[in-house]
Amino acid sequence: MSIEWVTVLMFGSLFVLLLSGLPTAFATGGLGVLFIWLMWSADAVNVVVQRIFGLMNNYLLAAIPLFIFMAAILERSGIIKDLYEVAYRWLGGLRGGLAMATVIASTLLAAMTGVIGATEVTMGIVALPEMLKRGYDKKLAIGCILAGGTLGILIPPSILMIVYALVAQESVGQLYMGAILPGLLLAMIYIVYILVRAALQPHLAPALPREDRVSLREKLRLLSRVIVPLLLVATVLGTMFLGIASPTEAAGMGAFGAIVVALLHKRLTLKTLLSAGQQTLKATAMVMWTIFGATAFVGFYIAQGGGKFVENAIAGTGLGPYGILILMMLILLVLGMFLDWVGIILLAVPVFVPIIKSLGFSPVWYGVLYNVNMQVSFLSPPFGYALYYIKGVAPPEITTADIWKAAIPFIALQLTGLTLCILFPEIVMFLPELFY
Repeated sequence: MSIEWVTVLMFGSLFVLLLSGLPTAFATGGLGVLFIWLMWSADAVNVVVQRIFGLMNNYLLAAIPLFIFMAAILERSGIIKDLYEVAYRWLGGLRGGLAMATVIASTLLAAMTGVIGATEVTMGIVALPEMLKRGYDKKLAIGCILAGGTLGILIPPSILMIVYALVAQESVGQLYMGAILPGLLLAMIYIVYILVRAALQPHLAPALPREDRVSLREKLRLLSRVIVPLLLVATVLGTMFLGIASPTEAAGMGAFGAIVVALLHKRLTLKTLLSAGQQTLKATAMVMWTIFGATAFVGFYIAQGGGKFVENAIAGTGLGPYGILILMMLILLVLGMFLDWVGIILLAVPVFVPIIKSLGFSPVWYGVLYNVNMQVSFLSPPFGYALYYIKGVAPPEITTADIWKAAIPFIALQLTGLTLCILFPEIVMFLPELFY
């Protein structure tokens, strides 16, 4: 069978199964095994086991459950709420202050957790009711939580970045370093947008009444509640960036440090540990099974010549290097509307990265662009995960349509940040070139 027909059958079948509601892990894994059995032989299915076993032995994968456990402990011990409380009290007196506090708190949480769900759900529970109670426009309030939460897949210690590095065979440290400035740039874009909207339409984001504001002394006292968690983040990331510890070792320190932080705040209980452990098991199992399933699917497709077929098809468009890069970004945007991030990495990265290298682009630069692009997928209807995280914790009067509308301007802001990183590669490459 020609590679053209293999492509149509494999990806057509995948699309149908995903629309039917089958999880990505089982859709990709099941199709991979089925096509290997039909087009090769029953004995060839052993290849899947060998590939998966090789992945399971990768030391880098151990960082995933450790970072997830760190995030779960910080979330359940109330550290995330403390961060928002500090930002809320410091900025609440400004127009749009609560929305800006949400973005700032989400940025700090991204550096603590590396996962989106914890930030989106917690900020949806803590910040959204507060903003609605203070008269904020519901779309602005929801949008800043959605966008701020997605920073968790870009700013270190991003779990997505670890999986990307594993598949693309790139340095996690360089990718993490390259993601810092784009992450801060996006956070700044969100804040500027909120400031402009609040200045032009004050009724959308009113300031806190004077009687609800606190003194400078009280603000300084509140800061003491977040010093230790911020030191934990600085230690975890600093040891990685300085080459003192590998990502897995740094993740182990982060997990242990999160327990210490919870203990110092007198919030460490057996229930907290059990709950964090259960969340870690569920999230890690989801990531691992998706990796295994997509590995079987993509491994067969590339073995059939799929990688070369896609490369030739893209080259046949006649586009220049940047035209091909933009085409790839558009393909990722479309995939993000239907697939989860793990599935997209396993499907797209093995095919796209060799093309990027052949065009002379830095694979680290492309890796960060990829992760900036993936933020959009979390806000893109109909299957953007962040949309459903917020829907699950939003008040009953907030409809799905409200959430989708709230995401649109922030998707535009994310695409603006992506465009700036493409036009000015120094935003991404400055720190990796400086340190590495």
